[in-house]
Amino acid sequence: MTPLMIAALGLLMVATAFLSGLFGMAGGLILIGVLLALMPLPTAMVLHAITQMASNGWRAFLWRRHIRWRPVGVYLIGCAAALAAWSITRYVPDKPVALLMLGVTPFMARLMPPKLKPDPNSVWQGTLYGSICMGLMLMTGVSGPLMDTFFLGGQFDRRGIVATKATCQVASHFLKLIYFGGIIDQAATLDPVLAGVAIAASMLGTSLARRILEAMTDLQFRTWAQRLITTVAGYYILYGGWLLLSRSYALAF
Repeated sequence: MTPLMIAALGLLMVATAFLSGLFGMAGGLILIGVLLALMPLPTAMVLHAITQMASNGWRAFLWRRHIRWRPVGVYLIGCAAALAAWSITRYVPDKPVALLMLGVTPFMARLMPPKLKPDPNSVWQGTLYGSICMGLMLMTGVSGPLMDTFFLGGQFDRRGIVATKATCQVASHFLKLIYFGGIIDQAATLDPVLAGVAIAASMLGTSLARRILEAMTDLQFRTWAQRLITTVAGYYILYGGWLLLSRSYALAF
């Protein structure tokens, strides 16, 4: 890539890391869309994994006192199970199907009976959500708003949500890096200069968001986080549905 393109991507990574630093979400979703438009899928997935590992890792370090380690451990058991299954099947769904799945799952979580509402402290829910979110990440590059809905379902404060989710994301993006960087048939390679820019930009954007997150109240955090989830999930449904209809129309004629 040209120096100008690398610089532009660096600025985008600062912005998306800043957004994720505030709410622990949305930034990675925007970034993967741009990367997929600029480079082959395996390369985009590897660069996205490195960027998100740096962003989430630095965020987890900044808020390390607020990490809930038990939910992290349970969640990662589900992630490992999903990676093992995908390593055998290497299944990759069509893009419209993956987008629709990402869009529908948060709303399904909200419609669950009270006894089945998302609970990050639940062992069986943590394992289940870990497996599903890891599967979605291997399909689309991101775990989508489903992971956000899961962690918002607990009694964590905003710092606990951001710190715990960031820790889970570091591990899950590392597994994604292994999958697209070594397991699949067309494993990707990456320019070390671009990787270095991605790491530095992600850490910078995350650091810039810290003071604003400190100034927010838990109510403000949860309100805006839920709005982001609804907006992103709705976009997924509309975009996935449009792609599915467009393909059906093209096949019909």
